[in-house]
Amino acid sequence: MNFSLLKKISFFIILFITINQSFGQNLLLSKEAKVSVLTCGTGNESYSLFGHTAIRINDPYNNIDVVYNYGAFDFNTPNFVLKFIKGDLQYFAVAHPYADFINEYNYEKRSVYEQELNIPDNLKQKLFDNLNTSLASGDSHYTYKFIDKNCTSMVVDIINKTLGTNAIVKNTDTDITYRTILYPYFDNHFYEKLGTSIIFGKKVDGLGTQIFLPFELQKSLKKVSFQNHPLAPENKTIIEFEKEVSSSWWNNCYTYLILLGFVVLINKKSINLFYLTIMGLLGFFFVFVGFYSYHLELGYNYNILLFNPTLLGLLYLYATKNKKGIYNLAIFNIFSLLIYLVILIDKAHLLLVLPLVITSMIILVKLAIQNKKRIPIII
Repeated sequence: MNFSLLKKISFFIILFITINQSFGQNLLLSKEAKVSVLTCGTGNESYSLFGHTAIRINDPYNNIDVVYNYGAFDFNTPNFVLKFIKGDLQYFAVAHPYADFINEYNYEKRSVYEQELNIPDNLKQKLFDNLNTSLASGDSHYTYKFIDKNCTSMVVDIINKTLGTNAIVKNTDTDITYRTILYPYFDNHFYEKLGTSIIFGKKVDGLGTQIFLPFELQKSLKKVSFQNHPLAPENKTIIEFEKEVSSSWWNNCYTYLILLGFVVLINKKSINLFYLTIMGLLGFFFVFVGFYSYHLELGYNYNILLFNPTLLGLLYLYATKNKKGIYNLAIFNIFSLLIYLVILIDKAHLLLVLPLVITSMIILVKLAIQNKKRIPIII
């Protein structure tokens, strides 16, 4: 979640008081205490497209109602953007008063659902202690990873640690890929969908066997058993909003197809060269982040066969009027596209990138034909 600096400071003050109470006074939860997993709805901002997960500890007898949120980060971190791209940006947990947490989601018009954990009182106490120990010791700080380490996986880890077994495991949609699992979250966000499709590499084509999204955890919890009974038998709605449909005149497939159609139909050398240069620059960026970033999702990105960095060589070849070089580079990239199509046959984003493949193929074939050395005919 994205919070203002002022709110963060207040959360840390509340957190400090909570920890001091729990350790300094050896606070024990009463038999009225309830522990639950909160699943928060998706929003239209990029940081909220996938929802959010948190843990609630509610003990009316001790006047405790606090939410532990593992999704906080600091925008004021030096070199924030580079750290985010590199994959060594530190995320951490904070504790919110439940009322403030709900007010935030009310304000953003995002739904919140609650699944109470059906566990013995001693394990509720253990979870409460583990959460506070994690916050106090700094164990709640972690290096964010899109699939392997995020607000949802951290909640799963600390609950499983408390239960002393891997009770919460992925039990839905394990036969489809991570890429396929992600796609419904991009409804009405076409360019975000396209962007993640082309920057993500081989890892997201693996079967989605890990819980990494809030609503995946919610679905899995419904089917999990612990000590021969359902772990979270009921899904309670705290607040519910119909998701606002994001409407944009430009963020849709129509502008995408119109733009590519324009490039093909105009058929001007300057526009074709500009298009291929952009494709090459994107490819160079993908290669850079593939080596630079710790995000495994960005590695082994076969999409560079489409966004081929060698296309940048056309700028030099045109400047030197090297027709043979242009022809050879065009043929090389045509073969790269054919290989790319073979790789893409069973991938979820085939139809999404196909217009780009067709556009690039048309331009490259024209370049090859225009710059092919003519064989003289001797009469």
